[in-house]
Amino acid sequence: MSEQAARSVSGAEPSSASLPSTESAPPPAPDEGGQGARARLGGGGLGRSLGLIVALLLICLVGALTSGDRFLDVDNVLTIVRGAAVIGVVSIGMTFVITAGGIDLSVGSVLGLASVWATTLATQAMAEDVHWVVMVFTGVAVGTAAGIVNGIVVSYGKVVSFIATFAMLIAARGLAEIISGRGTQLVTNDGFDDFFNGSFLGVPTIVWMFIVVAALGWVVLNRTTFGRRTVAVGGNAEAARLAGINIRRHTVYVFALSGFTAGLAAVMMLGRTGAGSSTNGMLYELDAIAAVVVGGTLLVGGRGTIVGTVIGVLIFQTLTNVFVLNNLSTSVQALVQGAIIVIAVLLQQRFVVRARST
Repeated sequence: MSEQAARSVSGAEPSSASLPSTESAPPPAPDEGGQGARARLGGGGLGRSLGLIVALLLICLVGALTSGDRFLDVDNVLTIVRGAAVIGVVSIGMTFVITAGGIDLSVGSVLGLASVWATTLATQAMAEDVHWVVMVFTGVAVGTAAGIVNGIVVSYGKVVSFIATFAMLIAARGLAEIISGRGTQLVTNDGFDDFFNGSFLGVPTIVWMFIVVAALGWVVLNRTTFGRRTVAVGGNAEAARLAGINIRRHTVYVFALSGFTAGLAAVMMLGRTGAGSSTNGMLYELDAIAAVVVGGTLLVGGRGTIVGTVIGVLIFQTLTNVFVLNNLSTSVQALVQGAIIVIAVLLQQRFVVRARST
C-alpha cells in the first residue's frame, strides 16, 4: 500500500518532515490504489467469490450424486450449516487478524477455556440467580481478555504473533484443564439451553448468530475506518504509521476482536453440545486459517474478504459431510483438504506477483 493510500485510510496528513516532497512526482494514475474494472472482476473480490461459489456448488453436486436424498435432506443441510456456525464465527475474527498481517493460533484453546469458565459451578449458580446471559458474558469476556493479552504481547512486547499466540494456545488449554479437572461440565441452565437450541423460521439460533456476525464483520471490514486501517496495517505498516495510525493500539484491537469471536463461538458450542470441556475447539485454529486462506484473504496481509471466509467455511463443512455420508476415510479427507489449501496458497502467490507487476 502506498503512503498516499494509507493517508486516505486514516484521514490524517503526515508532517512535511516525514515524507519526501511530491512537487516533482509524476501525476497519479487514473485508477491509483485500484485494480481497474477488469482486475476487479477477474482478480478482485467478485471474481474470487464467484470461483468459490462454483467450487461449493461442485462439491454439492458430488454429494447429491454420491449420497442422493441423504445429502439433499433438510436435516442434513441444517447439520452442515449448524457445524459451520461455530467455526465460522471463529473464522470471522481470524480474517481480521490475517488481514492485519498477523496470525492467531490460540483461538481453539481460547474457545475451550471460555467454554469451561462459562460452565463452572460458580458461573452457572450466578446465572440461576441473575440470568443465563451471565454465562454468555463470561465466555465472551474470557475470550476477549485472552485476545487482549495476545495483542499486548505482539504489539508492545514485540513478539512475533506466531510465537505469542502459540504460547497462548498452550497456556489457555492448560488453564482449561486445571479449571475443569480434565472433566466435562454440563450446562444445567434450562433458559440457556432453550435459547441456543431453539430456532427461528426453521433455522437454528446459532446459525442466525453466525449470519449476524458475518454481516457485521463485512460492514466493519469494508465500510468503517477500523476496517480500512486493518487493511492498511497489513498492507504496509510503515506507510500506515506515517499516515497517523497507531499500529500498536490497532494490533491490540484486532487480536481482542479475534478473542471476542472465539469466546462467542464457545458460547455457541455450549448451546450445541450442552457441555464445557478443555477439549472443545481442538484444532479449530487450523480449520479457521484454512477457511480464511481458501476464502481469499492474503496470508501476508493487506487484503481480506468476509464473504470469501464464509464460503470457505461452507466448502470445508460440506466436504466433510460428503465424506461422512459416503463412509470415506478421514485420512483421505485430510489429504483432499490439504490439497485445497495448497492450491489456494499457490493462487494467492500468483495474485501477489501479478499485483506487484502492475
